[in-house]
Amino acid sequence: MLAVSGAARGGQAGDAQAASSHQYTGLSLSGDGKRLAAVEADKAEGAGSAGHGTVVVRGADGAVALTLDPCAACRYAGPAWSPDDKVLAFVGTSAGQVILYLAEGGTVRPLAAVQGLASTPRWSPDGTEIALLVTENAKKEAGATHAGARQVGEQGEGDDVQRIAIVTVASGAIRLVSPDKTYVYDYDWMPDGKGFVATAAEGNGDNNWWIASLRAFGRDGTMRVIASPQNIGTGPQIAFPRVSPDGKTVAFIGGLMSDFGSFGGDVYTVPVKGGEPKDVTAGYAGTLTSLAWRGNRLVAGVTLGGETGSAVVDPAKGTVAEVKTAAATRTAGDGRLALDRAGTHAAWVAEGFDFGPRIEYGRLGDLAAITHDNDGLAPLVTVTSLGWKNDGMTVQGWLVTPRAPVANGAKRPMVVNIHGGPSAAHTPRFVWGDIMAAFAKAGYAVFLPNPRGSFGQGEAFARANIRDFGGGDLRDIMAGIDAAEAQAPIDDNRLMIFGRSYGGFMSMWAITQTQRFKAAAIGAGLSDWYSYYGQNGIDRWMIPFFGKSAYEDPEIYDRLSPIRYIRNVKTPTLLHVGERDIETPVMQTREYWHALRAMGVETSFIVYADEGHVMQKAENIEDLNRRIIAWFDRHIGGAGTAGGAQH
Repeated sequence: MLAVSGAARGGQAGDAQAASSHQYTGLSLSGDGKRLAAVEADKAEGAGSAGHGTVVVRGADGAVALTLDPCAACRYAGPAWSPDDKVLAFVGTSAGQVILYLAEGGTVRPLAAVQGLASTPRWSPDGTEIALLVTENAKKEAGATHAGARQVGEQGEGDDVQRIAIVTVASGAIRLVSPDKTYVYDYDWMPDGKGFVATAAEGNGDNNWWIASLRAFGRDGTMRVIASPQNIGTGPQIAFPRVSPDGKTVAFIGGLMSDFGSFGGDVYTVPVKGGEPKDVTAGYAGTLTSLAWRGNRLVAGVTLGGETGSAVVDPAKGTVAEVKTAAATRTAGDGRLALDRAGTHAAWVAEGFDFGPRIEYGRLGDLAAITHDNDGLAPLVTVTSLGWKNDGMTVQGWLVTPRAPVANGAKRPMVVNIHGGPSAAHTPRFVWGDIMAAFAKAGYAVFLPNPRGSFGQGEAFARANIRDFGGGDLRDIMAGIDAAEAQAPIDDNRLMIFGRSYGGFMSMWAITQTQRFKAAAIGAGLSDWYSYYGQNGIDRWMIPFFGKSAYEDPEIYDRLSPIRYIRNVKTPTLLHVGERDIETPVMQTREYWHALRAMGVETSFIVYADEGHVMQKAENIEDLNRRIIAWFDRHIGGAGTAGGAQH
């Protein structure tokens, strides 16, 4: 027997320590709805991710039944319950090896090992096998947000390939079943266990998800296309393929998506045998984000405005009903929520601006908190949801202010924080240990707009910035600033702008278009769309937004590039990027920094060693947050005075 115990951290209100936040990932609910499993770990304040965790099994009341920790050096992921609810599978990764573990009662045993990467374990319908997504001898972590591999040797050769593998539970034998050279992104078992449906593409896995098609895979290595992005009028991306219980229909999310993992759009169905996909939620004024069949209906995750929750889709009638959302962000191991076998009970990990992560459980649409590890973390902010009109559209955003009141007649400085994507949304996250917490402690209000191009208001709204980056979306943001200033005592003379990734582009662009911002802090931005097209590792994401490649239609790429308007910039600008960022390569930020210096604009530029698109090292995050606050304070005259510096 490997390391198992019957107790985990606290579980009572007030147990949490201010120095750490308790995290829950990969949440899974057993088919009978009686047990939950998640990877749990304490995240230190300022850390990019949580430390070594344990797999924790809880009852439906939140009480800890078991903690499973068979590998002291492993990062755990993917807890999945067997069809009979007796066995829990999960993976542990360490030093380039992944072990698939099985836990039954108090006994844990390793079943199979992979040299490279393995993720997303899913049991066969009869419980005799477990499928995995496997990358043998991987050169880097899967996904473009991770630090890229060194760019040496012959380019375009030897890309990592993620394939479907099947592990036999009785023997631990493992075999790859999807073809070599074909990268599989997400998959689902056929109900008869004879094969899979999946999204897949040939070539570089980081880059080609945007052209991935929906396919059927046999256990014998056969493969056929069910539907391609060209079949989807509002697409073209395909995500979350899920097979109906009768094996006849595949449902999936189809929509304009700018990042793998940031899924959202309408619900489509298509026969497994192939055919024309049908948009069964066309015109719905929200964004569907995940799917699970329960009988002849689909239980979906949903983003509505800046809120998240659940909904029920009837694909035959084309209706979206039982929509329940709140000012929170919800996640689970397989989408936004974990479901029991009947689809009557659900669980998710929820967090809001004013409460830390917690597991919530209950009947679908009526979930309540069952864990309390973070109840002792005091909220730093108060929040108002704002709505405003612009160009005939209703736009939503969040105004986040420190809890400490301002003196009578005083006004706060405000940071405008623009989200990445653009296909994403600002949804409520607990303000703790991150740049948002640093802003709150510095006394800044923060405005989080969800302009056109964001999720939350349907596909037409998400598509409204195609070939118009920095146009209507910037007008939405500027109108939202006016709405925030009408709502709260905000000092328009002390506005700052902050953004990363697409938010970095928008920040670079904004300060070429307006002098309203007195300081800028920009991470992983895009200064020149034309050169970016040839520099980045994920150029295929750009075609749906620009219509053609930069080589076929250079004018639109050139016209929307901040570098073309650099002579307009007067705003002091702090820039940063990860050394091994393949989504927004270093040279994009370096070019902008070089131009600012040539124009005599005050600027500072930091490249963080070995970091990718998302910062991971605690010391780098701490250093960056400190630099940003010092930069902003210096250029607005600090947060403590009503007038601040004039520029």
